[in-house]
Amino acid sequence: MAKHNDYGRWGEQLAADYLQRKGYSICHRNWKLGHRDLDIVAIDEKGGTLVIVEVKTRSDDAFMQPEEAVDWRKMRNMIVTANAYVRRYAVDLPVRFDIVSIVGHDDEAVINHIENAFVPR
Repeated sequence: MAKHNDYGRWGEQLAADYLQRKGYSICHRNWKLGHRDLDIVAIDEKGGTLVIVEVKTRSDDAFMQPEEAVDWRKMRNMIVTANAYVRRYAVDLPVRFDIVSIVGHDDEAVINHIENAFVPR
């Protein structure tokens, strides 16, 4: 497995742990629909909301902030995949799209949780 894949999995685990500490219940990780996937699907118990989370992990932010990599194509894929998820599991909750960006490595990671990162049209 490529080193960047291991790094991405590390970031997703860090994000999942972070969300659980904030009171979210993790429903699925890496939920797939064909070639599309949702990094983390969680429920924000406080808001009673299904939260679709895209995780972006970078070793540094010299080139750009990790969340800047979530372009309109990625948003569209997340929306399509979230719609399929909601239908498959008959979810009757409001849906929110968040981004968790992680910059760093090992014990020196900075986590930035952007709630309502974008709203589908």
